[in-house]
Amino acid sequence: MTQHPAHRLSVAPMMDWTDRHCRVFHRLMTRRAMLYTEMVTAPAVVHGPRERLLGYSEVEHPVALQLGGSDPAELAAAVRLARPFGYDEINLNVGCPSDRVQSGCFGAVLMERPALVADCVAAMIAEADVPVTVKCRIGVDDQLPEEVLPAFLETVAAAGVSHFVIHARKAWLQGLSPKENREIPPLDYPLVVAMKRRFPEFTICLNGGVTSLAQAEALLAQGLDGVMLGRAAYNDPEVLIDADRLWGEAPARDVWQVVEAMRPYIAAHLAAGGRLHQITRHMLGLFTGRPGARLWRRVLSEGASRPGAGLEVLDEALAGLQASAA
Repeated sequence: MTQHPAHRLSVAPMMDWTDRHCRVFHRLMTRRAMLYTEMVTAPAVVHGPRERLLGYSEVEHPVALQLGGSDPAELAAAVRLARPFGYDEINLNVGCPSDRVQSGCFGAVLMERPALVADCVAAMIAEADVPVTVKCRIGVDDQLPEEVLPAFLETVAAAGVSHFVIHARKAWLQGLSPKENREIPPLDYPLVVAMKRRFPEFTICLNGGVTSLAQAEALLAQGLDGVMLGRAAYNDPEVLIDADRLWGEAPARDVWQVVEAMRPYIAAHLAAGGRLHQITRHMLGLFTGRPGARLWRRVLSEGASRPGAGLEVLDEALAGLQASAA
């Protein structure tokens, strides 16, 4: 059987969503897919609480750290400080369109400064002991993607990066919110496929608008090296249950087994002083489309945030779900 790499399917870095609890939950559904942290800014790594920002569970592997920043020296320092944590990949964010990110001159605004991106990744590679990759857009504002994207890839590749995750939409830095930037600019999958054909030596993965494994398989069949799922994996995480078929493997668990497998992790979190809702908020979409899914969401949403809430809330949600399915 052909051994495909982890990036054949990955779950996108999503701010406030793909935290360490979410990633453990996702890992219970797929042994193979690459998981990404939320974006962590280089200044936060250098000056902030590193264990809280970078700590994770060993079960999450393969897992990549996504960094944001535009200062080569600061990004290099962040990579150096992250090395002991043992991530499998370090990714530079050149795609986030939020105002907060723009004001720091990183994220999608860097699409306008490929030479600076090249300097950043060169500095990161010098400190890294794992691959450094870049997640970008096809362009921003009035740029012509068919012109700027290949030039961007060539410039950054010359600094040592050969793996790119391309969100197949432009980012409009003025006039659209981050949410609108995920939905309004049209998707251009053919352009991303064309980049793989133009640069066959690069690893090219596509992000943006992918909602099913069937869609991912169709894109892989066009020659792309990988597909990244975003909100589809979060809002309807059952899409990950059968993800390992992309590696020729059977599912790791069914949805019921996933909930059961989360119990010891939740118990340990509670015992350490954590709150139930910090974990169960990521599990709300697990039974989407099944009888009782609304009850599952309601019981967890209302019960998990109460002071002292424990596994009994999960049991109540499960009981209601099973009664609805009977």
